[in-house]
Amino acid sequence: MGKYGKWITGGLGWAIFGPLGGILGFAIGSIFDSAEITSKAYTTGETSRNGYIASLLVLVSAVMKADGKVLKSELDYVKAFFLKNFGQHAANEALHLLRDLLKQSVPVQDVCKQISDNVDYHSRLQLLHFLFGIAQADGVVSQAEQELINNISNYMGISNSDYESIKAMFVPVLDKYYTILEVSPNATNEDIKKAYRKMAIKYHPDKVSHLGEDIRQAAEQKFKEVNEAYEKIKKERGVN
Repeated sequence: MGKYGKWITGGLGWAIFGPLGGILGFAIGSIFDSAEITSKAYTTGETSRNGYIASLLVLVSAVMKADGKVLKSELDYVKAFFLKNFGQHAANEALHLLRDLLKQSVPVQDVCKQISDNVDYHSRLQLLHFLFGIAQADGVVSQAEQELINNISNYMGISNSDYESIKAMFVPVLDKYYTILEVSPNATNEDIKKAYRKMAIKYHPDKVSHLGEDIRQAAEQKFKEVNEAYEKIKKERGVN
């Protein structure tokens, strides 16, 4: 197994195959030749979680290289993110794997197609949120990073309104809070309330709870952004 332990090598499930499997196999080495690991992929009960995390790291590597440079601040952000959500051991493994992934060329469209075929819509929304967070690690989401994340969003089958909503959480846009709620500034107060309720359900952390408590907790930030947007609009309109 080399430097990678059960966190990333066990329970990869669907990520063992297709373009993701080729990329991960190259980075991890001979691990996919192990019958023990292959069989465990379907018996650990962590297939969704580990395959999800591995696919996140593959896409992160592509985004980090989008602007032609990989910054220490971005690597530090990734490590801090994994340390906060998954613990020290997982953070160390994630950083090791990411450094290997950064040496490879990622067939983004093919990878996203595989993700779309195996990951539910709410979890894909969370992937998008994670990617914007990584891109913003140096303080700004570059044009190249925005374009790549936009492509990733399209390839994963994310609607344009959902993409714009998540983008507005990281990139300055006109009418930010309305964009987050996916509603027009001309909407009535009742429409705003309905939009908030819809987004609160869509972005609720429990929608990704099947990926594990750590992923669910990480998803709380997106949910908080929706609540903040609603509160800001209500204050602006003088609505209780």
